[in-house]
Amino acid sequence: MRGSRERKGHGPAPETDPGAVPHPAARAPVRRRRVFYIPGFDPFPIRRYRELYRSESAAQARISGHDLSMEGVPGAPGRWRVIWREEGAPVTRSDFEVLEWSDIVRRRMEGGVLAGYRALVTTLWRYVASGAFFRLVGLRKGPILAALYPIVMLGAQLLLAVLAGGGLFFGVRWAIGALGAAAGLSLPAFLATGLALAAALAGAAGLLRWFWKHDGRFYAHYLMHDYAHTCSEAGRIPADLERRIDAFADRIGRALAEPDVDEVLVVGHSSGAHLAISAIARLLRQGRVPEGGARLALLTLGHVVPMVSFLPEARQLRADLAFLARAERLFWLDVTAPGDVCTFALCDPVAVSGMAPPEGQIWPRVISAAFSLTLAPERWRKLKWRFFRLHFQYLCAFDRPRGYDYFAITAGPETLAARFAGRPSSPSRIATPRISFDDGGAARGKGAGPVVAPPAGTGAETVLAPAAAARARAPGRPLGGQA
Repeated sequence: MRGSRERKGHGPAPETDPGAVPHPAARAPVRRRRVFYIPGFDPFPIRRYRELYRSESAAQARISGHDLSMEGVPGAPGRWRVIWREEGAPVTRSDFEVLEWSDIVRRRMEGGVLAGYRALVTTLWRYVASGAFFRLVGLRKGPILAALYPIVMLGAQLLLAVLAGGGLFFGVRWAIGALGAAAGLSLPAFLATGLALAAALAGAAGLLRWFWKHDGRFYAHYLMHDYAHTCSEAGRIPADLERRIDAFADRIGRALAEPDVDEVLVVGHSSGAHLAISAIARLLRQGRVPEGGARLALLTLGHVVPMVSFLPEARQLRADLAFLARAERLFWLDVTAPGDVCTFALCDPVAVSGMAPPEGQIWPRVISAAFSLTLAPERWRKLKWRFFRLHFQYLCAFDRPRGYDYFAITAGPETLAARFAGRPSSPSRIATPRISFDDGGAARGKGAGPVVAPPAGTGAETVLAPAAAARARAPGRPLGGQA
């Protein structure tokens, strides 16, 4: 039994939406699938994703009655295989691979305490000076509050360190005077002040280092480095990450060329979503998605695309968004949830970035995971204030899945296109453009008229009109009861 397959009442999608009517290959049961998972800004070993899948798929199987088994690949902590069985149907084999960039993340986080405060200053300046911060505030409050959290937390830690250092200074200064008086000695004032100052600085630095070493409790330095990485080059893709995206695209392309693969599914979570978008765009531009071969699908989860696309130098990402908006040989589903304050929930990443083509937008299909409805009330109460845990809920089991079941999507016998063929975007989808740029990356503001696309060769050689996409909706009728 698979609750996620219950889609009664959804009529066929209009013929004007080529992605809504599955390719014949998309209708056939999947016998072999390749799944590539691109994590967000995460410095931890990739084996954690394998173990997360193992535990949560078992939990979802108990809830939904899935018959699946999982096995690791010896010597490859970021790879595993899932076998899915259904009565009267062929066995589905899905081979998973984590596309790793944690080494880049770890390099970004080097430098200790001072690096965190340097990141705070540069990040705040870049977002405020470019105007991106104010445009993001008007889009969704939740992720902006999440972005302000490390700034406030690091500021509070610095204030505590200053207060502690001040207390040590006066305390040591008094102690030196008191001890000198008791012993009948008189220490020169400059020496007493120097000793007190050294103690104050050592105490303040020690407290700041303690906060840094225990950042696993606070996530202040971690998040600050995350946001600093996002805007490190005002939206341009850093050179090391550019090379990694090329490697991701090549790895996915080789899987598409395998003769016995029915579907290649790329999953991008959090910051990994815009890396997945760029990798897929490169593959399509290179013509590496063969006609009649494996079905290519993109699943973005908990995206933070506007944090990058609203920056002035994010020309390449905006070009990729514009290109994928009408891409053939692709099915793109975007899943977020209003309960996740770390994502731009239900914000169409193409449309809000002003990249919806005037001739009409096909992708992505934007739906909600609706945590308050799909998690049992007691579990929702337990998790609703655990913001970082909720940001990973897309990869976890749901008590009452309402169409979105991560494990049925990534391991079951239906392609992503077939599974969501009759489902439109959420009626709550946010599609009003919040920013537009001229061809030099200068912000023109909301409703500024046509936007000239990036130079020829980027794959988006079109004049884009944000106003035409202001109320763009995915085809199909609303799904009753869905957020």
